[in-house]
Amino acid sequence: MHSRVRVWLNRTYAENVFFMDQLRRNPSDRAVEIHATHGDADSPVLAAADTAELEPEGLSPAAYVEFALDQCQKRGIDVFVPRLQQAAIVAHRAEFAAIGTALLAPPPQAVAVFHDKVIAYEAVQAVGVPVPPWWRVRTADELVAAVEELEADGHRACFKPASGAGGVGFRVVTREPFSLAQLNGFPSPYVSLDMVVEALERSGEQVDWLVMPRLEQPEVSVDTLTGPDNRVRLAIGRTKNGRRRGFTRHEQWLEPARLVAEGFGLHYLSNIQFRMFGDRPVLMDVNTRPAGGLHQLSLCGVNVPWAAVQLALGEDPGVIEPPFLGQDYTVVSGPRPLRPVSVPHQRVEEVAPLLPSVPSPSPAVEAARALPL
Repeated sequence: MHSRVRVWLNRTYAENVFFMDQLRRNPSDRAVEIHATHGDADSPVLAAADTAELEPEGLSPAAYVEFALDQCQKRGIDVFVPRLQQAAIVAHRAEFAAIGTALLAPPPQAVAVFHDKVIAYEAVQAVGVPVPPWWRVRTADELVAAVEELEADGHRACFKPASGAGGVGFRVVTREPFSLAQLNGFPSPYVSLDMVVEALERSGEQVDWLVMPRLEQPEVSVDTLTGPDNRVRLAIGRTKNGRRRGFTRHEQWLEPARLVAEGFGLHYLSNIQFRMFGDRPVLMDVNTRPAGGLHQLSLCGVNVPWAAVQLALGEDPGVIEPPFLGQDYTVVSGPRPLRPVSVPHQRVEEVAPLLPSVPSPSPAVEAARALPL
């Protein structure tokens, strides 16, 4: 009889409510309890967890590690899936192991390589993975020079922070002056080169941007599950072309993803993204964490979050072959319940000492929780 597995997700994406759902519906029929922490009391991951806690703000990386170690020991965490402060946390893997917590994250060297996109591009290029042309720029003059070189070769330029995630800071450069036409409709990623140059010169500060050609669709995100022995257990590509989504196991996407995952020791869950540059796929980005869309692989008959937890616990699931590839689909938003008041959720036995004034949920809230998701 297996004991319950206690999993902690720290300040993660809202989409990971589906990650949590899959852990609970695992094919091993194993009891799973989920702890979640976040800086936003109204994050749906807090409502979806069995226990939850607000994270303190403004902690240094070292202080956050202390907070994390305390959470793991206090909550009896078996598997910790760190997103916030991942680099600092994985550097203390032995300390977590000493209190019985396995980290579902790559080793420090792999996290460091892919934290900086320039270092990442140089590293993967050295092992034979194609990358697009790129320039690291820090000043307005360097930006203009990179844009002009790309435009001379017939490409549209874009830029993004050299370190970052989730598309934050991504912009496409245009030569069109800012006009009322850009104030109609929804905001777009297009920005006038003149405006960017003016902003840089006015600030007097240096930036750290990666300038590259705007890559073409399809975008293919290869989700990989890799063991501590550097062997890939699963690799499936999720395709995106406009609104249409689908799946692929074509080797033009999977082979370079395996090279990256195995060559750099991207243990457990990672997400390796490609787009087209001309007629060939090139690497766009590497995430050393579970992708927000990982749950979509359930359409291929696999439960990847649970397989990753098994691997972290030393229960190797072996090579996972999806029984089929799901049909094309699209993504739509839907409701998820929040806490009835803006406070973290605790199990019943923990409410009295921690949250004595929390009111009981209203009948409407209880009815909403009972709806299928």
